[in-house]
Amino acid sequence: MPSPSEFLPGTVALVGAGPGDPELLTLKAVKAISAATVLLVDDLVSDGVLAHASPRARIVHVGKRGGCKSTPQAFIEKLMVMAAQEGEMVVRLKGGDPFIFGRGGEEVEHLRAAGIEVQVVNGITAGLAGLTSLGVPLTHREHAHGVVFVTGHAKPGDAGTDWQTLAATARDAKLTLVIYMGVSSAAQIEQDLLTGLPADTPLAVIQHATLPQQRHALTTLGQLSATIEREGLGSPAVIVVGDVVRGIAAVQAPEAVARAA
Repeated sequence: MPSPSEFLPGTVALVGAGPGDPELLTLKAVKAISAATVLLVDDLVSDGVLAHASPRARIVHVGKRGGCKSTPQAFIEKLMVMAAQEGEMVVRLKGGDPFIFGRGGEEVEHLRAAGIEVQVVNGITAGLAGLTSLGVPLTHREHAHGVVFVTGHAKPGDAGTDWQTLAATARDAKLTLVIYMGVSSAAQIEQDLLTGLPADTPLAVIQHATLPQQRHALTTLGQLSATIEREGLGSPAVIVVGDVVRGIAAVQAPEAVARAA
C-alpha cells in the first residue's frame, strides 16, 4: 500500500472535497488533487476545489446528486479501475466525506478486489459544517449528549430508517439528529419523528452549506415540511433536529430564512 503521504501512478485516492468552501479542504486533499492525472468529480464539488487540479489533469464529471439523474455507480467504478490500470493517478473527488453517505465503502471494496491500491482522504461533512456555519455545535453538555448522522434517502427495495424508533432514542438519550438527503421525504420524516419528539423541537434546514449561496431556515419539527415548501428550500441540504438549534440567536424568529448577502 502506498505511503499515506504518497499519491502514485496506478493508484486511486477517494478524496473528500468537503461541504463546498475550498478553504475547508485538508492539506492532504489538496496534495492528492494536485497530484492527480485523472479526476472523477461529483456534481457537488465546487469550482474552487477543482482549481487545485493540475492543468494537465483529465477531469471527468460523474454527476452524483440525490434526486437527479446520476452516472451509474458500476460505470464509475469501472472508470476508476481502467484508469488506474493504465497507470494514471486517479482521484475520486466526492462532496463532503467519502465515508459518510458517499458510497466510499463500496468503491474501496471494488478497487481492492481488482488489485488496485486505494487511499481515503477524509473531508469535512456538510452535517458538521452546516450547523457550524450558523455558530452552533452539534453537541453541548446542556442540550445534546451525542449526534446521529442519518440518511433520509433509502436505496430501492430498502425500508430505510425507522424514524419512530430513532425519535424515541433521540429524546431519551438527548441526541442531535443530522439528516442528509431528507428534503424530498420531509413530510414523512416529520410525521414519524413526531411520534417521539415534541412538535416544538427546534430545527434548522441548511441548503448549500458553506457556499456563497447558502440559505437556512429555522423552525420547529412540527413545521418542517411546511417551511421547506414555503421557503423553496431544496437539495443539497441537511436537516438538523434538536435542542442545540436553540443556540442560534435568530431562533427567536422561527421560520426566518437567512440568505447570503
